[in-house]
Amino acid sequence: MSLRLRFGTDDLLRCRFAVSPLCETHEAVRTLRRRGRHGYHQPWLRRMGEAVAGLDLSELWLFMAAEGGYTPDFLGPPPGAPFTSPASFEDELARLRATDPALAREEMARSLACTPGAAESPLGRGMLDDPAGAVQRLADVTEQAWHALVATDWPRLRALLDADVAYRSRKLADGGLESLFADLHPTLSWAAGTLTLSTPSTFLGMWDLGGRGVLLMPSVFVWPDVVSGFAPRWQPTVIYPARGMGDLWRGPVPEAPGALVRLLGPNRAAILSALDEPASTTALAHRHGLAPSSVSAHLSVLRHAGLLASRRQGHQVLYERTPLGVALATGQA
Repeated sequence: MSLRLRFGTDDLLRCRFAVSPLCETHEAVRTLRRRGRHGYHQPWLRRMGEAVAGLDLSELWLFMAAEGGYTPDFLGPPPGAPFTSPASFEDELARLRATDPALAREEMARSLACTPGAAESPLGRGMLDDPAGAVQRLADVTEQAWHALVATDWPRLRALLDADVAYRSRKLADGGLESLFADLHPTLSWAAGTLTLSTPSTFLGMWDLGGRGVLLMPSVFVWPDVVSGFAPRWQPTVIYPARGMGDLWRGPVPEAPGALVRLLGPNRAAILSALDEPASTTALAHRHGLAPSSVSAHLSVLRHAGLLASRRQGHQVLYERTPLGVALATGQA
């Protein structure tokens, strides 16, 4: 299944980047429910345990349907401000609070229809019967989630998102849209003026952008997915995982023990010693400042020696230490 976005001449001139603390907050809330798919966010989830226990997110989760469902567009309106002077969370929250109740009810009903029985549940009926109140309650919960889950980390999140946009901008400058989309995400491909997104969503087909272009938004918490939005009143939007997020929640790379360095060499020792959580080749390359090809070669040697195991998760291959690898890295062998 795929969603195809067809670009015309005017669309090529209207592609831009943006970041959104509001959308990042909602993706953080969604991450809490990605069971078995937390990957890179495990350290963050452990740290957020107490904060999450103090939140009632049931009203927000009601509209975050299972994979392939629809989330109301009014919950995350794409930023209208330019990337160089973005809106604050407070400004974006004010836009959410100003949502027309009739529009909110229409979008909530569409979202609830994606989950059998949701519209008829007491919580669903209450939201549909009082859309104006629902908008304000959803805004209140979003504000609480922002302060509990995201606000403290926002400076480092913003720095990572800025770095991603800088990298993508260089790709665009060097090779145009073809180069930009080449490594944006494995589910995205570009050919013959059309951007194709392979997706489980039921909202598929060919969309003519009609001169509106595409808004590209890097995100930390959207991983491992890509999210697309095509509300008629807004610029079509693609939210994709930010580059380098594998290192976001990690502290400094620990120095490998001297005996391990003498046995394996400095780079392989560093990789094995620091691999406390599963990681991909790309994440390890960023973490250790090595070329991906070099890291791949080191991983292959460590895996064939029985020190690492590999497994596929989504579109990535993650590496983790075997019991023998743990024993060797921690000096228990």
